[in-house]
Amino acid sequence: MRRGTTGRYETTVAGGERVRAFVPNPLPPKPALSFDASLQRQLALAHLAVGRLDSISTLLPDTQLFLYAYIRKEAVLSSRIEGTQSSLSDLLLFEINEAPGVPMDDVVEVSNYVAALEHGLKRLRGGFPLSNRLIREIHGVLLSRGRGSGKHPGQFRRSQNWIGGSRPGNASFVPPPAHAVQDSMSRLERFLHDDNGPPELVRAGLAHVQFETIHPFLDGNGRIGRLLITLLLCGAGVLSEPLLYLSLYLKQNRSRYYDLLDAVRRTGDWETWMAFFLEGVRETSEGAVAAARRLTELFRADHERIAAAGRRAGSMLRVHDALKARPVTSLPNVARRTRLTPPTVGTAMDELVALGIARELTGRRRDRVFSYAAYLKILNEGSDSP
Repeated sequence: MRRGTTGRYETTVAGGERVRAFVPNPLPPKPALSFDASLQRQLALAHLAVGRLDSISTLLPDTQLFLYAYIRKEAVLSSRIEGTQSSLSDLLLFEINEAPGVPMDDVVEVSNYVAALEHGLKRLRGGFPLSNRLIREIHGVLLSRGRGSGKHPGQFRRSQNWIGGSRPGNASFVPPPAHAVQDSMSRLERFLHDDNGPPELVRAGLAHVQFETIHPFLDGNGRIGRLLITLLLCGAGVLSEPLLYLSLYLKQNRSRYYDLLDAVRRTGDWETWMAFFLEGVRETSEGAVAAARRLTELFRADHERIAAAGRRAGSMLRVHDALKARPVTSLPNVARRTRLTPPTVGTAMDELVALGIARELTGRRRDRVFSYAAYLKILNEGSDSP
């Protein structure tokens, strides 16, 4: 449905230029979303897929094993959309203080994303509502170190920003003037908590566009906007764990994503955006469930191979468990986790390398670092696509 523009334009001055900044109308859209048979079906399929995703704990012996690396995969992908070059292995190496040759600003930025998500989840689980205050807190963590730390972490912007182009005058989009940010975000907050609002998946799709349109911070808006989807669904109880991340889908469909955001603003075509969003939810949920199943099978098959090692299997299995928990790790870290002696850990790890389960990454004799290569391969599938 084409409703016409979904906001108004205000003339403002930015960078010494007079530009037209877009101020969005409050949500929900008017007239209301038109759910024809096709969109209703997509909503039903997305709900079904998210339900299966939420039951992922039944597939894995320990959901936290999957969550640890899956959250970090999302951090890498969401940050790559913003231009960082770090990989999942880079981040995991950084977390054990072993990241030679990695662009430090990039990996710090990705690490901040993990911390921001964990902060948001902790606050939600402590009963704090998903609110502008919490969004600002999460942003403060996101920009606490490295690039962007000088761009007012945790504060809504007090100056004009723009998207695309080298200056405001040739930008592809100019968000609301600074004086309109607080009011726009307050209206978004009210929509998030409207008891008469749409189903939570629809609410998340609408809220994401609205947040990206307001662009309330000087930096980090894209990452916060993507986090908002997961935090909203966790806060509403749709997901018990933070397992839904659309960054890979959005990265793979980047041009269409930006075109649809623009179409919502120019023509009010929320329905085409919602169809795209719900397809992403379904595809992403199904992908996460498939990855969990493959990891379960990998863990089982490797356990059986190790068990066949006879009397050496006991220590090997404990080291294998440590690799499942931290798929990039060092021998001292494994020794602390397993409480085995360093020589025992070293011998067991060498045997896992011989079996093709572990892989040594450094080529050094001392301070060696190992990865659970097959685990990382499953998680990384699709991540390097254009």
